[in-house]
Amino acid sequence: MTVSKHSSEAILKRNNVHIIGHGSRPLVLAHGFGCDQKMWRFLTPLLESDFRIILFDYTGSGKSDVSNYDKARYSKLQGYAEDVIEICDALAVSDVVFVGHSVSSIIGILAANNRPDLFAQLVLVCPSPSFMNFEPEYRGGFEREDLEELLSLMDKNYIGWANYLAPLVIGTQPNEEFTKELSDSFCSTDPNYLKPFARATFLSDHRADLSKTKHSTLILQSERDTLASVEVGHYMATQIPSSKIDVIDATGHCLHMTDPNSVYDSMSRFIAETEAK
Repeated sequence: MTVSKHSSEAILKRNNVHIIGHGSRPLVLAHGFGCDQKMWRFLTPLLESDFRIILFDYTGSGKSDVSNYDKARYSKLQGYAEDVIEICDALAVSDVVFVGHSVSSIIGILAANNRPDLFAQLVLVCPSPSFMNFEPEYRGGFEREDLEELLSLMDKNYIGWANYLAPLVIGTQPNEEFTKELSDSFCSTDPNYLKPFARATFLSDHRADLSKTKHSTLILQSERDTLASVEVGHYMATQIPSSKIDVIDATGHCLHMTDPNSVYDSMSRFIAETEAK
């Protein structure tokens, strides 16, 4: 159990927490690496009537308060999971539907494994327990050397790194609006906070945590995703005991931005099915 040294008010300020929606059921939306809560703006209008939506920025991201930033804490994904747990405790919520994008899927799993009392269902959007290859049993998509080189580029050419990674994440789109937004989001985040998050995101291996997950879990996988392949999604579905996978005919790693209606439809079916059991 996480015990925070900060007051509830300080935690909500630290993580720039906003609550919207007209429903009573709490739903947490957790953004991915280099992003912030604005990235959920295409999905929230579809959820507002049914949920009390909790939006936030991880410490070091978006408009969070970094006055108490702890580099050691945020050098591991568990530190971000503590953010999630502390936000839930500060708001005194439970029976939470947790929706996490990309690395936040694993952060949500860590939070739920640590504090299962807080959560009811997990929705993982384009998740990956590790971006690294561990041949022959697991293909995360990248050799460690390639990821180290990507992280090294952050030090050498931060703008170039952002401009390289953003289109890789978004995928092919009819226009460049989302790619530019993501690149701008990377560039507007202080490298002192983004670099530790990057290392924790791209060099961690949380495969062993999947089998510990006891909550009903939906894996939403993009059919054409450069960062998290369908193969990775199916691997997660075999490792998480009470899970199902929905492969969406889409391109890119940000389904909640590029195909929010499909995300909403799949989420709604999943929540209804699990609650009917």
